Order: sequence, then structure tokens, then C-alpha cells
Amino acid sequence: MEPIRRRSLVDTVVDRLQSEIVSGIWDVGSRIPAEAALVAQLGVSRPSVREGVRALVQLGLLETRPGDGTYVIASDPTEVALRRTLRDADAREVMRVRRALDALAAGEAAENRTAADLRAIEAALRARREAAGRNDAAAFTDHDVAFHLGVVAASHNSLLAGIYASFDSSLHNAVSGNAQGSMTAVGTSADRHEELFAAIRDQRADVAQAAALGVVELSERLMKA
Repeated sequence: MEPIRRRSLVDTVVDRLQSEIVSGIWDVGSRIPAEAALVAQLGVSRPSVREGVRALVQLGLLETRPGDGTYVIASDPTEVALRRTLRDADAREVMRVRRALDALAAGEAAENRTAADLRAIEAALRARREAAGRNDAAAFTDHDVAFHLGVVAASHNSLLAGIYASFDSSLHNAVSGNAQGSMTAVGTSADRHEELFAAIRDQRADVAQAAALGVVELSERLMKA
């Protein structure tokens, strides 16, 4: 990181720090340099660095851990904002948006999936089925979410994947809340996950979309129960 040649405003510091995060120089999960190091690297005052870091903490990109340092926890401010919106959104509204995204993901996955994608989706589906068999709600939830994320990954649509990633927490909560009902449905015609996988495998986009909508519809019915 090159030093700022002139005395800068806090927003200039914010821009420079954010560029390090967005560019991947500071990966998510990594600890950023200490305040003194940033002061030396940027050539600005300690208060300017402190305010810049605080601004990125408020933005949701950094997290300060007392006694440990400051860590990168996200790289996309837009995604952070969307996550915050979803966190406070009505669960039924989230499901309506998921309906559109899941159908799109299923159709594109059927068209674009690779052999590796199919293995990942099938592994999650099998683990989901096994978790249901032993009535393990926590494991069932994790594998169900992994299945849906696998379908999105198989779409090979990076924009869709980025948007859908914002739903992971909401998706996890929705699946967890419906876990008992969903586990009961496994192995019956009501649970369309197997049908969704088969349609993606066979590259039948229209069938995949219909199955994906069926999955969401079951979740909505369980939510109302």
C-alpha cells in the first residue's frame, strides 16, 4: 500500500482501506495491520486512521476484537447491506424472493452444471436424507442449505450466486424452523429435492424450475402450519 502523499480526509482513508479489502489484498478472515502500521503506510494521522477503520466497522466490512485486532469479515458492502435488510425482513417476503431466485438457479443449473457440480449436489442430498433418517434436525438443516447453495453454484451465474449468498442466513433460519416437517416429508412426493436433482442431472430446465418452486411451496406451507 503506497502512502498518501498529502494530508487526507477520513473518506480518503476509507477508500484506500476499502480498496485493500475489495481487491482481495486483505482477505475475508484476515487481520488488518495494526493502527501504527497503517499510520506509517498511509502517511496520515492516527485519528484519521482510527476514524477510517471505525467507518468500515460500521459499514460491516471490518470487526474489531478487543485484545486481538481488527479483522475483515466481508468484502462487498452491497452484500452486507442486503444481508442487513434480509435480517429484518418478514420471513414470508424472503420466501417470495427465494421463489424467483430458486427457479432461476434451477433452470440455469440444468443448463450449465458440470460433473463436479452434480457430485456436490448429490452428496448434500444424500447427507440430507441420512440426517432425516436419524431425526437430526441440525445436520438436516446444514445439508439442506448446502444442497440449495450447490444448485446455485451449478448455475455458474456469478451475479445470481452473489445475490443468493446474501440469503444464506435467512435460508438457514427458514430451513431450521421447518426442519421437523421437512424431515417427515423426505421420501414422499411432497419433498421434491430428489426430483430437482434428477432434472438438473438430466438437463431438463423446465422440470427443474417446477421442482424448485415445489420445494419453496412446501416450505411456505410448513411455515403457515
